[in-house]
Amino acid sequence: MKVNVPLDHGFLPDKYAKKAAPEFQLKDHPIVSFPIDIQDAPAGTQTFALTLVDFDAIPVCGFAWIHWTAANIPVELNHLPENASRELHDFIQGNNSAAGYLVGGDQTISRNYLGLRPPEGVHNYTLTVYALDTELPLENGYWMNELLDAMKGHVLEKVKVELPYGE
Repeated sequence: MKVNVPLDHGFLPDKYAKKAAPEFQLKDHPIVSFPIDIQDAPAGTQTFALTLVDFDAIPVCGFAWIHWTAANIPVELNHLPENASRELHDFIQGNNSAAGYLVGGDQTISRNYLGLRPPEGVHNYTLTVYALDTELPLENGYWMNELLDAMKGHVLEKVKVELPYGE
């Protein structure tokens, strides 16, 4: 399986992160998700799932920061267009780390893509795309641990892509 995200000189473009123009932000948070292309999914793939995690956040806040989780992405949707997190309703999305820390229950931010905001320097954000042999028994607003548990025994293949972003 191949996963491609368009980069600008090796970095995720500003439109999807902290330097996004005001029209691409909500309450000072970047909210436009980047496009993702998935090719050559293994035979038997029924759905895709994804996680976007900043492991470089651990020294800053003590844990890996979850920016986006999505599940039950139909296999036919092998191209997630820009802003799919907000504009498409073909899949479900879980809580990101802002659900408990930043937004006071504002699900318009906490249950969608939350753009990258490294406090300093460059962070490498890990996008993991999973090819699954089933649809998962989850609902919007699930937590990442629920996603990981539900995927056990159903992952046909997974691909990790590092997405650098920062100053």
